[in-house]
Amino acid sequence: MSARPEQIDVVRQWVNKADNDLKNAVHTLTMEEDCPLDTVCFHAQQCVEKYLKAWLAFHAIDFPKSHDLTELAALLPDDRVVPLSTDDYVSLTDYAIVTRYPGDWEIIHRTDAERAVTLAQQMRSAIRAMFPPEVTDGR
Repeated sequence: MSARPEQIDVVRQWVNKADNDLKNAVHTLTMEEDCPLDTVCFHAQQCVEKYLKAWLAFHAIDFPKSHDLTELAALLPDDRVVPLSTDDYVSLTDYAIVTRYPGDWEIIHRTDAERAVTLAQQMRSAIRAMFPPEVTDGR
């Protein structure tokens, strides 16, 4: 697929924002016992969401202003498969919606946060591998 220069610019912006979320999640996870695990999970979810939106933007597919990863993934073109399951999308979506604000939600354990970061890294790798070089510029 050949994308227009302005379309490539928008996709790059999504990719940059996604990468910044992943950097935040990975860096925050290096904290010891005082690590805000909900924040790690939130940024991991945001990374996945923004990579999905980058892929949709690359294909000129309109998408809603939504944090629901299952909803966004349903819009993906069938020509490529991303490495996350529906269960992964559901659990990550909760980190953007349920745990984003104060409330009575399940405790997030370090293994949950590590898993969320791993999923974000998998999504990043898979989608970046599908982009042409002009999108990622070797980043």
